[in-house]
Amino acid sequence: MGLIKSAVSAVTSTLGDQWKEAIRCENMTNDTLMVKKTTSNGVITNKSTIIVAPGQCAIIYDNGRVIDATAEEGVYTFDTSSSPSFFAGQFGDVFKEMWQRFTYNGATAKQQAVFFFNTKEIVDNKFGTPAPIPFQDWSHPIPNQMTNTITPLRVDVKCFGTYTFRVANPALFMNAIAGTADVYKKDQLVEQMRSEVIAVFQNVVNELGTSEHKVPVLEMPSQTDEIRQMMDEKVFDEKIRERGIEIVCFAVESVTLTDDSMKKIDDYELSSNTFMQQGRMVGAYSNAMEGAANNANGAANGFMGLGMMNMAGGGMMGGVAAGPWNQSTAGSTMQGIGAQAPEAPNGPEPKPVVESANTWTCEEGHANPENAKFCGECGKPRPANSKKCPKCGTENGLNAKFCTECGEKLD
Repeated sequence: MGLIKSAVSAVTSTLGDQWKEAIRCENMTNDTLMVKKTTSNGVITNKSTIIVAPGQCAIIYDNGRVIDATAEEGVYTFDTSSSPSFFAGQFGDVFKEMWQRFTYNGATAKQQAVFFFNTKEIVDNKFGTPAPIPFQDWSHPIPNQMTNTITPLRVDVKCFGTYTFRVANPALFMNAIAGTADVYKKDQLVEQMRSEVIAVFQNVVNELGTSEHKVPVLEMPSQTDEIRQMMDEKVFDEKIRERGIEIVCFAVESVTLTDDSMKKIDDYELSSNTFMQQGRMVGAYSNAMEGAANNANGAANGFMGLGMMNMAGGGMMGGVAAGPWNQSTAGSTMQGIGAQAPEAPNGPEPKPVVESANTWTCEEGHANPENAKFCGECGKPRPANSKKCPKCGTENGLNAKFCTECGEKLD
């Protein structure tokens, strides 16, 4: 017994009047997955016609076994003398295996029927995660300076959206779920599907957060194509496929962070901003130090300004940037910014000339013999003028107020 495809025009022709019955399923909505059609006496008469609409699959059931099937739209004649035709379209291999192995043990004898399956994409199925799902958010990386690596910020999310599915293997669907029911509705399956879909989606979320994909947490709704490809490669919906059903698409409509996760991100942003501000202050501090060191005309004022900047920052620069400046060098140690002003740009202040009866001192403070005309240390000449003591006649320096020989007060 099998199906023979007829011309479409035969439906209204004289040949159409010769058909015993016309079996069809005219209205398979988005909520209907399978419908059983038969005659009043449960027997399909030879030469009867079977009409398959677009998006449908028809399976001919005879006394507990499948004898023919088609997923190709058209008009067919049921011929008890022909072998199975398997005008299968997309389900060719499935139908052949079904014809050889698919039986219902203990089925009622002398029962013939046509089971119509809705093979269109079943849309508008909602899902939501009842509990938060952990997610590795790479848009907020945490650096580890010890290992020179970064790790993602762990957050908890709730996701809501829709998914679509279709009957991909009518034989498995009939054998595992629908059986020989007169009608099988989506409502009978949707609760079980929802729990399985959430389990699948959790695997998808875990994969999106791996170091391979690094999808930011708030960009999950835009990853529809990646989710579909990932499911095909990882076969996350294997349990669902074993029932003859295939998930076609996930559409994530919203991603909600838990309160604790929002606080984590807020703290992260605050820490990042503080770190950036400190980085800018350290840079400005370093630039100011370099500028003060290179600016001979304003060095003292520059260093005093740096000290004020450090105080204005609450001592922050002392902890962040003072280290490099507190190290001792040969011959000198700087204890703090502005502790001691550098030498004036035009050289040292002149020192007073102090002389005794046998020596004289240059303006640099070097002592020289009385008969020396130039300083033996710096080469500067002996001052031309001096003060002569009126009492003993000793020559004294210009700045002397008392005679170095007798102590007489000098004018």
